[in-house]
Amino acid sequence: MSVNGKKVLHMDRNPYYGGESASITPLEDLYKRFKIPGAPPASMGRGRDWNVDLIPKFLMANGQLVKMLLYTEVTRYLDFKVTEGSFVYKGGKIYKVPSTEAEALASSLMGLFEKRRFRKFLVYVANFDENDARTFEGVDPKKTAMREVYKKFDLGQDVIDFTGHALALYRTDDYLDQPCCETINRIKLYSESLARYGKSPYLYPLYGLGELPQGFARLSAIYGGTYMLNKPIEEIIVQDGKVIGVKSEGEVARCKQLICDPSYVKDRVEKVGQVIRVICILSHPIKNTNDANSCQIIIPQNQVNRKSDIYVCMISSAHNVAAQGKYIAIVSTTVETKEPEKEIRPALELLEPIEQKFVSISDLLVPKDLGTESQIFISRTYDATTHFETTCDDIKDIYKRMTGSEFDFEEMKRKKNDIYGED
Repeated sequence: MSVNGKKVLHMDRNPYYGGESASITPLEDLYKRFKIPGAPPASMGRGRDWNVDLIPKFLMANGQLVKMLLYTEVTRYLDFKVTEGSFVYKGGKIYKVPSTEAEALASSLMGLFEKRRFRKFLVYVANFDENDARTFEGVDPKKTAMREVYKKFDLGQDVIDFTGHALALYRTDDYLDQPCCETINRIKLYSESLARYGKSPYLYPLYGLGELPQGFARLSAIYGGTYMLNKPIEEIIVQDGKVIGVKSEGEVARCKQLICDPSYVKDRVEKVGQVIRVICILSHPIKNTNDANSCQIIIPQNQVNRKSDIYVCMISSAHNVAAQGKYIAIVSTTVETKEPEKEIRPALELLEPIEQKFVSISDLLVPKDLGTESQIFISRTYDATTHFETTCDDIKDIYKRMTGSEFDFEEMKRKKNDIYGED
C-alpha cells in the first residue's frame, strides 16, 4: 500500500513484529508464553541464540511470496537457506519425495512399472501449458477431474497420495473431483521451485520468519509508512457503518480504510475450525532424513486414517534459530477430534526423543463479510499448511477488496532506494 502511494500507519499491540506469526526470542520468553514453569535448562544453551517461530512455514522457491520479496527488493534485508529435503510418510516410515525423473527412478516408494508410469506423468505435467491445447493429450483442464488424469496414467493409490499431498500440497482429497488445471499447476510450481536450488523447493530465512514482517515494515517506511509497536488498540471507531479511526491511549488516529487480523475484531469474524501446533526441541536430526539440518515431512491423511494431512517442519542452529546442536521441529494439522494431541501422535513418534514440547491450539477465524461497507478488511488466521501460498492468496484478495483492482506484481516494483545510498 505504501509503495502505491497510500499513507500507512501500522499499529501493533505487541512489542515485537509479526503478530501471531512472530519468532520468539530469547528462549525464556517462549517458556513464559506457554506457561512452562522455571527457566530453560542449561543444556538449551544461551536464550538469545533462539528465534522460535510460533507458526511454521517455508517459502516455495518459485512461489508468490518470493516473487513479492524480489519485486519489492525486500530480499536485500534477508538471507535465505534452502531446506535440505522434503519427505513423505508411508506405512510408518519416511521416504524422500521424488520430484525429478532421476529421483523417481531411484525411489523405493514405488515398484519398477509404477516408476515408469509416474515418470510419464511428470513429463506430461512439465510440458503442460493451459494456453496450448496441443499439450492436453485429450484432457480438458477446465473440466476433467484430477482423478481421471491419474487414471489415464494408471497411477496407484500410494503414488496418488504423495503426488496430491507432497507435490501439489493439498491438505485433503477434495481436489480429486475438481478440474485438474490447478493441481497440474501446483505440481509445476513444486517442480520449478525445486529446479531453482536442487535440494528441495523450500526456502527459509536466517533468524526465523519474524524477519519477513520486519523487511516489509522497512519497505513501507521508505515510502513514508509509520510503524508503532507496543501500541494498545482500545477501540475501532465506526460511524454510519464505516470505519473512521482507531483509538489508542486516549488518542484517535483517523483513517478511511483499516486492515487487521481477526484478534482485533472478534465480533466481525467466525470460527471455521482449529489448528494444533506443537513446537518440539530436539538434540538430534530426525531419523531417516540423512541427518538433514532442515526438512519438511508430510504425513498424507490416508496413511493415518484422517481427513487432513499432518505436517512437520524442521529447522536448526544452521538457520540461526536455535543454540548449537539443537533442532526445532514443529508439527501442525487441522483438528478433527476432541483429542487433538492424540491426532498428531504419528508425527511425534518420528521425532523421539523430544526434549521439550510447546503445544498450542488456535481457532481458525475468517471474516464474516468482505469489508466493502465498513472498509474494515480482515485477514484470515494462518492455516495448517507449511508454505505461504494460501497466505499470499489472502493478501491478494484483501488488496482486490480494498482497491477494486487485481493485485499486480509489476506495481510492487521498488522505485526508491534506502537512505544508505545504495544504487
